[in-house]
Amino acid sequence: MAFSFKVSADVQAVPSGGEHAWQSNGDDPFFDLRFTNFREPVIVIHLRTETGLLDPKIYIDRGAGYREKDAVSFEPGASFVFLADVGRSGLLRHLRVDPASFPCRFHLSFEFHPDRATAEAAISVRLASDMVGAARQDLGKLPRFALPVPKLSFRRNRSDAQKYADAHYELAGRESFPLRPFADETWLSIIVPVYNAPPRYLNDLVRSFRQQHVAGVELILSDDASPSEETRHWLASTKRPKNVHVVRNERNGGIGMATNAGLVTAKGTWVTFLDHDDVFAPHALKMIAQALQQHPDMMFLYTDELVVDDKLHPKGLLLKPAYDPVLLSGVNYINHFSVYRRDRLVAVGALREGFDGSQDYDMLLRYLKGVPDHKVFHLPYPAYWWRRNGQTYSRRFLDSATDAARRALRDRYAASAEDGLSVGPALTETLHRLQFTQPETVGLPELSVIVPSKDSFELIERVLRDLYEKTDYPNLEVIVVDNGSTDPRVLALYDRYQKDSPGFQALVTEEKFNFARSINRGMQAATGEHFLVLNNDIEVIDGAWLREMVDCLHYGDVGIVGAKLLYPNDKIQHAGVIAGFGGLAGHWYLNKPKDFGGPMNRLHVRNSMTCVTGAAMLISKACANAVGPWDEENFAVAYNDVDYCLRAYKAGFRSVWTPFACLYHHESVSRGSDMIGERKRRFEREKDNLRRIHATTVFDDPALNPGYEKRHSTPSLEAPRLLAKPRTWWP
Repeated sequence: MAFSFKVSADVQAVPSGGEHAWQSNGDDPFFDLRFTNFREPVIVIHLRTETGLLDPKIYIDRGAGYREKDAVSFEPGASFVFLADVGRSGLLRHLRVDPASFPCRFHLSFEFHPDRATAEAAISVRLASDMVGAARQDLGKLPRFALPVPKLSFRRNRSDAQKYADAHYELAGRESFPLRPFADETWLSIIVPVYNAPPRYLNDLVRSFRQQHVAGVELILSDDASPSEETRHWLASTKRPKNVHVVRNERNGGIGMATNAGLVTAKGTWVTFLDHDDVFAPHALKMIAQALQQHPDMMFLYTDELVVDDKLHPKGLLLKPAYDPVLLSGVNYINHFSVYRRDRLVAVGALREGFDGSQDYDMLLRYLKGVPDHKVFHLPYPAYWWRRNGQTYSRRFLDSATDAARRALRDRYAASAEDGLSVGPALTETLHRLQFTQPETVGLPELSVIVPSKDSFELIERVLRDLYEKTDYPNLEVIVVDNGSTDPRVLALYDRYQKDSPGFQALVTEEKFNFARSINRGMQAATGEHFLVLNNDIEVIDGAWLREMVDCLHYGDVGIVGAKLLYPNDKIQHAGVIAGFGGLAGHWYLNKPKDFGGPMNRLHVRNSMTCVTGAAMLISKACANAVGPWDEENFAVAYNDVDYCLRAYKAGFRSVWTPFACLYHHESVSRGSDMIGERKRRFEREKDNLRRIHATTVFDDPALNPGYEKRHSTPSLEAPRLLAKPRTWWP
């Protein structure tokens, strides 16, 4: 064979009588063709679909990999024939075919021929049979001998994490900054509990501290009565700078007592904590000092982390979102290089006994309780080198550390629970799920479920049955907003539910489909305390899904809740929407397996998002009253949910995505293609409206770390050109 090909993860082969049939369940299907060094020179590609249209794109490698400027796009059509001359041999051996930019089913085949005449004869046969009416595209001669120009570097084989971190450190090194950033004699105290620390760890730590070159800081090594002779000898004999102090504790009291003993001697206005086996990143203290200077009303600051091995070789990154108390209730994503105001830390009691393995989590939860969100800052800079060697308490005694974390969460949130708070496992057993109300709770708020629909009997029949028979929620009002069904089965279905199900109503008005208008009509007719917007192509998996969404409203400022949605093949369709993806907005981690956890296992716990999909969206009445109606003029069909969520975000309402409410979404089953005629023109207008109204081309979504690019559903690392500024969740 003259070639092989790699297929994107969201494409699967499907049975089709021997033909090359494929199903794409995502918005970025591709086939990456790899030619052999020697091959027949003419390639013919046949592409067709049996329903709807395709909008293919072909990427040509001209020596620098696949780039948008080297891609050829084609007008939507049902079938295509592509012909290209790739030469009998060559050093460039790649071609990528993207059949469509949306989920679809299609037929795709590749043929190699010895010359154009043979290729033309084969094309003629297909045009007279299964490819009648196909659009023919001649790509001409493709490059074959260009070589990519290598970049010279003396640091070869660096990992992506190392390249990313080095870019930050290089930019930070260029920043001009006073050696003494504050008038205070000591503005920052760094406390390190020490127990049997190997001298090389302590040497690495002190060396990284001395290389910071920032005045007004002190390093306090608080020894927890280490029995190790080499540790005791290092603490007693090593010459240290005058701003490195040792506290000798007479008895072993654990990490909490040792840390608190160091805090007693601290002089800094601000306090931070390091483990004895970790180190400061280059320019870390300079970047922290800059952030504190820029925001004098700040109450708390945390940074990103570089994960290193025992020899300080980079292995990974912890890139964090802006401050998200909802995410923090499921996992201590803040973790290292947390900078506290000393006076407040002392007032809340610093570390408590009895929380070993999660003592820092407990302290963090108590410290942040009552601190306004806009005074909690995230610095997107890998300021901390976290040496992960599997020897920490929480790794060796995971069960007790997990139990301590859940006791800390119960203490933090008990006052918020109306009917009894429980804390149990998330989708990852060692992470956490709060339940503010218990399954037996009565008196749950009435919900008005608004379902836009037209005809599509199988869909509307299933979603209504699932709401009334499979959903464990006792207080529902269901409103179907129908823009002109004529199917007698659907109309009879409405009649039956109106007779048999109190609170059901079908509002049937023949008109052009406008999703935003349907939601507004449903809200105007609703009497419930909150609103649930639900697509008619949703299928219930677990009956407790709606109780979970309502439970999320107990986090103080939450106005919108979104569910985890799966394609019927159990791949992720919705795990939250990132504003700014592709210059507009898009789902992240599309088509990942349903149990995919994502960075820091964020997809296994609740998260704040700026946007969630309107396919299953719970809206509190307070949020609806503040935000107003859905925008019928600018977003009739596309991006109306993104617009609504961004308006809620700007009004101070938090959107939460939860993995504990999981549904199937048979996406776009009842809707035609948006890639032709007036639908395509409307879609382009609504994209322009989103850019114009919400500036999504430059929007920095607080749920996404600035270190990730925004071009793909699964974002990869992107080295910075400029250092990111300290940020809060709210604009």
